[in-house]
Amino acid sequence: MSPEGIHRLYGPEAEANPRGLYEQLRQQHGAVAPVLLHGDHPAWLVLGHRENLEVMRTPSRFSRDSRLWTPFVQGKVAADSPLIPMVGWQPLCVFADGDEHARLRAAVTESLGQFNRQGVRRYVTRYTKQLVATFEATGQADLIRDYAERLPMLVMTQLMGMPEEGGPRLVEATLDLMKGSETALASNEYVTETLRQLVKRKSEKPGRDLTSQLIGHKSDLNEDEVVEHLRLILVAANETTVNLIANTLRLLLTDRRFRASLSGGQMTLPDALEQVLWDAPPLSVIPGRWATGDTKLAGKQIRVGDMLLLGLAAGNVDPDIRADLSAPVHGNRSHLSFSSGPHECPGQDIGRAIADTGIDTLLSLLPGLELSVPASELQTSAAWLSERVYSLPVRFKPQSSSGTEQPVAAAAPPKSQPLPDTAPVSTPIAEPDPLPASDRRWWSSLMFWR
Repeated sequence: MSPEGIHRLYGPEAEANPRGLYEQLRQQHGAVAPVLLHGDHPAWLVLGHRENLEVMRTPSRFSRDSRLWTPFVQGKVAADSPLIPMVGWQPLCVFADGDEHARLRAAVTESLGQFNRQGVRRYVTRYTKQLVATFEATGQADLIRDYAERLPMLVMTQLMGMPEEGGPRLVEATLDLMKGSETALASNEYVTETLRQLVKRKSEKPGRDLTSQLIGHKSDLNEDEVVEHLRLILVAANETTVNLIANTLRLLLTDRRFRASLSGGQMTLPDALEQVLWDAPPLSVIPGRWATGDTKLAGKQIRVGDMLLLGLAAGNVDPDIRADLSAPVHGNRSHLSFSSGPHECPGQDIGRAIADTGIDTLLSLLPGLELSVPASELQTSAAWLSERVYSLPVRFKPQSSSGTEQPVAAAAPPKSQPLPDTAPVSTPIAEPDPLPASDRRWWSSLMFWR
């Protein structure tokens, strides 16, 4: 806590038990609580379910344009602040309101809308078989590293129209840059140039894919806007879907009653996903919204330019709507995990299809799947924005090859030389530091596009 008694939402103490902190704040302040972000910048954390919906659904009062934030206006945010990658304004639909938001979002939603669940499921099944083929003969795997972290992005590269042989390389480069590794700069350049080359190819020879749809959309996106929104979709879809798959697999492997309900037919896998979306949303907190004028929310005086954080995890367990957290919520989609209002997640149906089909196929391919360590030893990767299991080591009966699918060839991220193939890049930076704010801003903010 600060000397003034305001809780910090960052740091090891806050991140050790974020859910406990949310409930402590709820007890002290009600549905909206004052908190401090990195650099001790003040913000409001919205904890109530109804209050979150109010903020999400009234852009006239709570805008997505981060340029309204008072510390930005007053020049109080340092150039190297860790908040910059998440809230620094960019010309993307995630930071737009009104007509500009409608123009950019229409291109994204209508282009994504062309894919039916059956077509997505075919890609998911194929890549699940290919990924499983890389470890099925060993009888053991880490379902996060070997499966969950790779499946969504492999599927998305195909929806984008990427040549199949280029998918694994793009996946490895994107995962590398998101970790802020010593090769992140080279990986960033590879992803950017690969997507730009894809856009140029599809401009000359369009197909029935997401890239071609964005290029030809009536919103008339320029080349830079198409590239940036492809990158937005690629990274945002991956981060949230990985977390959804990881959290669902953890529950299946650690909660016998949950797995028994699923295997016994009392609950379908889509029902299981909705339960997880209620109890362990892919993102816990989303920054943010900014007050367009002085207003009140849950009795708190909100000033113009104040930042509000959408507390998805806290809102989903609001006692006003879920008095008994043990009661099942099968089929209930009124959770906050995909947001609501003008910025509701446009790719939620694709994310559900990837998670649903992927987990179903995985379980069918690996009979007898169980944890290879005690559940108490599972480590959780928690930050102020999200929380999921870090690793899921499992064992199962070794299997022979799953049909005719060839294993996905894991492409290593760049080391000391430029990346080959489609994108010549500069030598990676030598020190294992994250990207400079100006370079990493685009990818860090992609997870917060709701």
